[in-house]
Amino acid sequence: MSHVPAPPSDSPFQAERNPRDEAPQFVLPLVVRIERSAPPARTDALETAARAVLLLLGDERAVGDGEWAAAVRDWEDARIRKVVRRARGAEWRRAEALPGITVTGKFAEVRVFPPVPLDGWPKELAKLQVSGTDLDDPEPPVGADRGQPVLWLNPELEMSAGKAMAQAGHGAQLAWWALSDEARTAWAQAGFPLAVRTAGPGRWRELTGSGLPLVRDAGFTEIAPGSCTVVADHPALR
Repeated sequence: MSHVPAPPSDSPFQAERNPRDEAPQFVLPLVVRIERSAPPARTDALETAARAVLLLLGDERAVGDGEWAAAVRDWEDARIRKVVRRARGAEWRRAEALPGITVTGKFAEVRVFPPVPLDGWPKELAKLQVSGTDLDDPEPPVGADRGQPVLWLNPELEMSAGKAMAQAGHGAQLAWWALSDEARTAWAQAGFPLAVRTAGPGRWRELTGSGLPLVRDAGFTEIAPGSCTVVADHPALR
């Protein structure tokens, strides 16, 4: 079972100053592979990033006395920052050589790494660009299967794909924290099925008042502090 800190009353992503800000700050690096000739679809990348976060949280190296466990605990005790960078060609091969987990979606590839200090990125990752993750969906995604977990995005916010990938990862993590051990095990054994979709305005209002896990962004990049970005709608939490 992963280390689960006691979150603030609303969300660990709230904008207000809190004791988490006094702890050493760590970040969870994610790298998405974007080759010029074959960039992944946006929704595929978002879903793959969310699964990557879950796979790391459930990995035996990230819990107990595992080799990544101390870094994960330090990260969870501060703000749960995630940063998505992009790579291609040799950059991607160098990133794959570092300890981490590569997750493949329909076509998207995302590698997640154990948390690192905010100012202590490995040089192979520090060189990678954050900008340039403006992905598109060639066709509108099909409707989500409500029998599976759905990470609903706020329809009123515009975010780059990289920012949205990080937010989807936040939503997946909040759902993971909220689940019972039995529900976590079942989700993991099923391969962490999930969908990421943008809610309609009416549906979003319902979701934000539902009591389901809600991500409030700290506002470090792109959007205003305190913005509600994702609701994690897991069947076991309804």
